[in-house]
Amino acid sequence: MPAERMAATTPAPPPENGAPRPYFGFVIDNRRCIGCHACTVACKAEHSDPIGVNKTWVQYIEKGIFPHTTRAFHVLRCNHCADAPCVEICPTASLATRRDGIVDFDPGRCIGCKACMQACPYDAIALLPEEKTATKCNYCAHRVDAGREPACVVVCPVEAIVAGDLNDPASRIARLVATQPAIVRKPEKGTRPKLYYIDGDADALDPSKSARSTMTMWGSRPRDAVDDAPATGRKERARGAPRRTYDIPQRHAASWGWKVSAYLFTKSIAAGAFLAAFSASLSLGSAGAARLVEMAAWIALVALGATGILLVADLGRPERFHWVLLRPQWRSWLVRGAYVISVYGALLAAILLWPAGASAAGGTLVALAALFAALTAAYSGWLFAQAKGRDLWQSPLSPLHLLVQAFAAGSAALLPFATTGTRSLLEQILFWSLAANVALVFLEIFGRHSTSDARRAARIARSGATSAVFWLGVVAIGHLLPALFLLADAPELAGLVAIWALVGLYSYEYLWVDAPQRIALA
Repeated sequence: MPAERMAATTPAPPPENGAPRPYFGFVIDNRRCIGCHACTVACKAEHSDPIGVNKTWVQYIEKGIFPHTTRAFHVLRCNHCADAPCVEICPTASLATRRDGIVDFDPGRCIGCKACMQACPYDAIALLPEEKTATKCNYCAHRVDAGREPACVVVCPVEAIVAGDLNDPASRIARLVATQPAIVRKPEKGTRPKLYYIDGDADALDPSKSARSTMTMWGSRPRDAVDDAPATGRKERARGAPRRTYDIPQRHAASWGWKVSAYLFTKSIAAGAFLAAFSASLSLGSAGAARLVEMAAWIALVALGATGILLVADLGRPERFHWVLLRPQWRSWLVRGAYVISVYGALLAAILLWPAGASAAGGTLVALAALFAALTAAYSGWLFAQAKGRDLWQSPLSPLHLLVQAFAAGSAALLPFATTGTRSLLEQILFWSLAANVALVFLEIFGRHSTSDARRAARIARSGATSAVFWLGVVAIGHLLPALFLLADAPELAGLVAIWALVGLYSYEYLWVDAPQRIALA
């Protein structure tokens, strides 16, 4: 959805002692901007940012056919949202909204999880290459606290960047927002951004509206850049379509890669092995149930350990991983999930250390472990929903889908070790969970989506560069083959059926993580 015309409707904070407190925002006056990049240089100098890291940058958009052409410049940066999703998802409160509305950043608390980069719909957060911590525009808070303006405002030669107190009706920024038609980026996200554009171009502020050139007068963009926007071609130029002629190369690289996909996969096994065993054990005698639950606990504990290793390994600052538990920001599902996993691991260990705890399928300890296994499987759905920058992850069915995937992965992991008495039960769980999973996969990939970005991500998954992974890995190997052999009742092929199912489940985890990150956010 493109940027929309709107007035300054972002609610201001309540007054203190009868007087409204400062509430800072930005206005970019595109009637004045000349695209000189002075703001970019001043920002880098003020914060000593390395090459490749830009908290403020300028994009050029050109339209039309010579001689009737136009060029627009747009300064992009953090929007200092009133409802900032990066603040909500950050597990250690490294990001926080100050009382004056500035979304500030504390690198000393950052663990480099990159969740904030997924949560920001505006691609305004980068990762420092050496420190491995995130960074963003912080409104030059240190200058504001000293009574000075941000560096970009001071250096702009045409006063196109206006900063100030939106609560002060006498301030220049408040007058501009109140009297001039302004647009904001992606208002449909509900973040209530406080960066307004006067005379802004919707084709520039919506990244899906303009094609990207691989070669420009000033530089080039890598051909393997991770986004699905088309390169500017002869047909686009001939009809004068909007084209991006200056941008930051490779800004939209995927920040969550194979380790995150693998973490979802191993977590599915860890949760699903116990859930499948618990479900099957309800139809077994006490001795058979206890053996199955104990075997599942061992598999789950090993898979849970692998999950923890993958989570820590994916952090930019892995030595700070314990801060998620010791310095928690409780709104983040990264924190809630870490505690869920910890409790689940402790319950599994208790079952193994106290065999009597697994003696009855309905025992309190086993039932409690099954509950936390379900939460372990499902919580990532709520975590990924906090990543508001990626529309495909916003499906309300994600927690249920992850729970179904867990049953499939867990029963597949148990199947090669099953005894004669438990094999048929696990095969039934695997068959029906695969049937439910493929239905949810097709609903996710071929169903109706509420946004264009979600539709594009789904299209990338099924027909883009990774289409073979979907059709061959997910559909054929991961679901059709296991279903056929399960219906044929071939116990000697149980190990092969399990491998096929696990290959398909991992393939979908990979696509689900990868495809939305190919959509450019800015």
